[in-house]
Amino acid sequence: MFEFLKRAQSDETPPEVKASATGKVVALGSGRVAWSPRDTVSLTRTGFTGNPVGFRAVKMIAEAAAALPLVLQDAERRYDSHPVLDLISRPNAAQGRAELMEAVYGQLLLNGNAYLEAVGEGPVPDEVHVLRSDRMSLVPGPDGWPMAYDYSVAGRTHRFTVTEVLSPICHIKSFHPLDDHYGLSPLQAAANALDVHNAASRWSKALLDNAARPSGAIVYRGAEGQSALSQDQYDRLLSEMETQHQGARNAGRPMLLEGGLDWKPMGFSPSDMEFQKTKEAAAREICIAFGIPPMLLGIPGDATYANYQEANRAFYRLTVLPLATRVTSVIADWLSDFSGERIELRPDPDQIPALAAEREAQWRRIGEASFLTDGEKRALLGLPAREVGDEG
Repeated sequence: MFEFLKRAQSDETPPEVKASATGKVVALGSGRVAWSPRDTVSLTRTGFTGNPVGFRAVKMIAEAAAALPLVLQDAERRYDSHPVLDLISRPNAAQGRAELMEAVYGQLLLNGNAYLEAVGEGPVPDEVHVLRSDRMSLVPGPDGWPMAYDYSVAGRTHRFTVTEVLSPICHIKSFHPLDDHYGLSPLQAAANALDVHNAASRWSKALLDNAARPSGAIVYRGAEGQSALSQDQYDRLLSEMETQHQGARNAGRPMLLEGGLDWKPMGFSPSDMEFQKTKEAAAREICIAFGIPPMLLGIPGDATYANYQEANRAFYRLTVLPLATRVTSVIADWLSDFSGERIELRPDPDQIPALAAEREAQWRRIGEASFLTDGEKRALLGLPAREVGDEG
């Protein structure tokens, strides 16, 4: 009989089981790390508008780079007045040079890409506007080079067509080793540190809201058969605590306990205190991604630089000046396509206060080199062959 039942069970068709093909590779156990989205809008919200370190890093670099004095020159001379200088000083009716350049640097730092639109088709554009990077998309041609740029807002798209001679859009992008058309922003490199910093801030806030520990607790150990204080005892104890042991005037006053009451001190655990160190380490990583000495943002930790002045000089030399030089060079090449005149637009290091000491030493060293001609000295200092108004 048992053999019959076994054969009957084996002959039955097994019930159909529906399951995902990925079920075998799903790991059971503890939860996974939850990272924030890495798209431009989400990174901007979590890393700029929602994080004080990221906000200050972007503002600090953008404002410093936008405030750099610019010089315009070609192979022969440096210009005091030029249509390009007029355009840069007043790019459009709503912005001046500082506002425009700060927006360019800000978009580049937040997105890795910055876009300028030229209005007008003269030798020099009538106006220049900064476009939001998250709304712009590049349209590659058959050869891989951009053939157009699409700017999309609220379901509507405007296409900027790129010709063989001119492009109405100046695309400034940072280096990205894995993308042919778009740049990599410091926010993306610092995304994990931003998540850690934000999570530590939320944890600290939640600790204050939900789990902040008092200085201690009064434990009642009553006689047998009595598990709690009476209402009169509770009210009297509460009144004594409020009047005799709260406030700065009563700090350190000893407490007299009676009738089975015991004092248990409480405090933060070592793991709770580690969150502050984790937060400071994440802040330093954010500064590293942006190229800002943590000392300039008041972040405690290893003092890499001897003093604030040295850190500020390194900030300008290693971060602000290279960024501004690259951006203004791209803008100069773009504007040169309109006029056909090759010009060079770059920041003037001689007018940067943070670099005054080393610039003065360089001028003295080159000026005292008697074996150099005047033309060679000017070339070493980044100056054109002659100034406007020079003879010859």
